[in-house]
Amino acid sequence: MSAEGLFLVALAMAVGLVGVVVPLLPGLALVWAAGLVWAIAEGEGTTRWVVLGVMTVLLVAATIVKYALPARSAAAKGAPLSTLFFGALGAIVGFFVIPIVGLFVGGIAGIYLAEWVRLGDGRRAWAATRAALIAIGIGVLIELAAGIAMVLTWAVGVAAS
Repeated sequence: MSAEGLFLVALAMAVGLVGVVVPLLPGLALVWAAGLVWAIAEGEGTTRWVVLGVMTVLLVAATIVKYALPARSAAAKGAPLSTLFFGALGAIVGFFVIPIVGLFVGGIAGIYLAEWVRLGDGRRAWAATRAALIAIGIGVLIELAAGIAMVLTWAVGVAAS
């Protein structure tokens, strides 16, 4: 692959890493897709497919953790999965009401309101909301770490091929 091609793959991966933090972009999927383009365009050799395999394992593991961790944390605080559903619904509504920032505001409001209705107590609802937000934050950090590991795996593959 040419230097320009490698630059474009690296740029797409960098945009993907930004997408992990800014949920408007398909973060890890973009990093993985850039790795796929590299593997296909690289030419002969097994290194590229081993790299793509490792990237795929990282993608799947991070995606599972991203969704399982908030659900588990919410359940540990006694919140049902429907609370996270209302958080996601609030995020979608918030995105259209207050572009970009509304995604976060709506998500938090959705979780809080669902817990407030369920518990009937603002303090307990906020404690459950805070626990869900911490778990979501940890999930984002894990996803970011996986994305960085994917990029580093690709970089090692580029150096080895």
